[in-house]
Amino acid sequence: MHPTLFGALAIFCYVAATAALIQSLHTDYLAAPVSTQQRLKILGLGWLAAIVHGASLAGTRDGAGNVDFSFLSASSLASLSIVAILLIVSATRPVDKLGVIVFPMASLIILLKMVVPEGSHVLKTHSWEMDLHIVTSMLAYSFLNIAALQAVLVAFQDWRLRTHHPSRFVRSLPPLQTMESLLFQLIGAGFVLLSLSLLSGFIFLKDLFAQHLAHKTVLSILAWVVFAVLLGGRARQGWRGQIAIRWTLGGFVSLMLAYFGSKMVLEWILKKT
Repeated sequence: MHPTLFGALAIFCYVAATAALIQSLHTDYLAAPVSTQQRLKILGLGWLAAIVHGASLAGTRDGAGNVDFSFLSASSLASLSIVAILLIVSATRPVDKLGVIVFPMASLIILLKMVVPEGSHVLKTHSWEMDLHIVTSMLAYSFLNIAALQAVLVAFQDWRLRTHHPSRFVRSLPPLQTMESLLFQLIGAGFVLLSLSLLSGFIFLKDLFAQHLAHKTVLSILAWVVFAVLLGGRARQGWRGQIAIRWTLGGFVSLMLAYFGSKMVLEWILKKT
């Protein structure tokens, strides 16, 4: 099947998963939680969308092992990684509500990849060292992306509870303390992966501070420092609430600019590969 058809089918499945998830937002997490049947329906549609999404990306790698890492191809791969991690974590943690944002985001990126013309940016990954660096970088970005979305959700939940006007959506979420605990679990996992990504980069990549990578390296290190301070503050000072949310979003913005902001500027504005 042509990648475009796979892409269209993936968008349809993501929309269906989002619709099923929106229906579950009308339940009360404590009084009337989502039924097992409805939960399995949401996760099943999500996994189906992810599998078809992956099939649509099969053409980004040729027989020689060369990978097209152009901006939209890399963004689509990152969104697939985020979806997969969200679905895996949802099996044991109450993060499935984030699919309301993640699923449409993945759909939009697939649509842009289908309709926006883009030149290829070939990346050769013939060494396991490079593969290791790419995989840890992608996983780190995915975990910390989910953590950033979780931080936004915690901020919204905290605001509605403070105003004493919890909406149906807020009542469908776990207690605020559980949400904050989950936030730091996600940050901790992302921080470990980001550390491995930076370490593998320093060990295996000789040109990590070359002109076209310097900004990416500096911003990634800045994000690492932000998350390190946040986790340290949590362990020693018990940081939570607004301060945790601000540090989480600040660290993720730095990481997003490192991974994709500079890439978009180089490829779309400066027309460099």
